Amino acid sequence: MPIQVSADWTGEDDDFCDTTITNVGLGGLAFLSSRPLNVLQRVRVSIPVLDQNFHVIGNVAWCEKSDQGYEIGVEFEKRRDAFRLRMVEQICHIEDYRQQVELLEGRKLDAREAAEEWISRFARDFPAL
Repeated sequence: MPIQVSADWTGEDDDFCDTTITNVGLGGLAFLSSRPLNVLQRVRVSIPVLDQNFHVIGNVAWCEKSDQGYEIGVEFEKRRDAFRLRMVEQICHIEDYRQQVELLEGRKLDAREAAEEWISRFARDFPAL
């Protein structure tokens, strides 16, 4: 899932980094970055979903060098953010499914129809937290 990470979102010089989530857990998430971040650094993780911008605030828990740059773990400030993030992830999967059905099958599904089909076909395979 594509995300944007910002270490300073309060000023005009937002330093956004486009990246990809590698893991989501109960207390946080991990993502790839081209540059390291400091442990305990506060960050905002933004996820553009259906023309809306969902975001969570967290603190860098770890940062490790990897083949793709750096993998960074962020611990959420609020426990409920993990559940909210999983819901956003499902919405992204459903929207992708809706677009694929239209492209490959020529069927135009509205959001409700796409959600019902995706849930009946794929929800059981969606990894649990």
